[in-house]
Amino acid sequence: MKNLLAILAATTALAGAVHAEEITQFNIGLLGGENAQDRLTSNECLRSYAEETLGVPVKLFAPADYDGVIQGLLGGTIDMAWLGASGYAKVYLTNPDAVDVALVKANLDGSYTYHSIGFARKDSGITSLEEAKGKVFGFGDPNSTSGYLIPSVEIPASTPGIAREDLADGATSYFADVKFTGGHEQTIVAVMNGDIDAGVTWADGQGNWEDGYNSGALRKAVDAGLVDMNALVEIWKSKPIPEGPVVLRRALPEEVKAKMTALVEGLHAQDPDCAYGVAAGDTSGFVPITHDYYESIIEVRRAQQDN
Repeated sequence: MKNLLAILAATTALAGAVHAEEITQFNIGLLGGENAQDRLTSNECLRSYAEETLGVPVKLFAPADYDGVIQGLLGGTIDMAWLGASGYAKVYLTNPDAVDVALVKANLDGSYTYHSIGFARKDSGITSLEEAKGKVFGFGDPNSTSGYLIPSVEIPASTPGIAREDLADGATSYFADVKFTGGHEQTIVAVMNGDIDAGVTWADGQGNWEDGYNSGALRKAVDAGLVDMNALVEIWKSKPIPEGPVVLRRALPEEVKAKMTALVEGLHAQDPDCAYGVAAGDTSGFVPITHDYYESIIEVRRAQQDN
């Protein structure tokens, strides 16, 4: 009996060793929204904590567009990412077994939603989408929830005269031109510099306009000194959008997924400054969430693909 227990113990230890050796590196994908260097800087603390937690090299990847992160998750070259809801929907619709939903960013009031915000320069005289007719309008990325998917659905539904086809890249039926800028930061800078007349980006919609709200692309742009919110005006605001999930590749060892989930969930308590950078502003941290929360966005994305 003792020999059997010894064998079992040795087998368990060996299995654990093999399990621990299943990854030799861990890769974190950083969705677009601000320039690559700022994304890397904001998440360097997370990279360092992850490396300490996992005991293997951890690298950050900041592709030029959203699809770079999406394809990395699908192809197995990226292990974890904080996606937008639309990005997660694309991953799920492409391969429902590719990733597991783990966490979601919570706002200061505990909610898990944010908004797509339409905005223009205050000196442009544009205060609504109706007044943006005949102007140049900007979206961020085709795979962005707030930077394209939701406005492409809600704007035609709420604004007389705007059809879905008016919001395609280069469309001229309603706006003088429609441009995809490449990301949220690019849209904000383009409006601020007068390269486009109006556009959309994301924010939690809480806090003060002059601060860029509490969290989101506007807040990050304010922190970076790229924009003076007093020079901008809000011209449209979407209904609440489900905040995107932190996902992990399903094929990862369970121990690795558990460790990284616990790390991100506890980040706000451990290092508020780090959490601020990772979460794009003031939040109450990251909390557990499930796939079910994203079913409505998945259906919107599915409908978009079918059209």
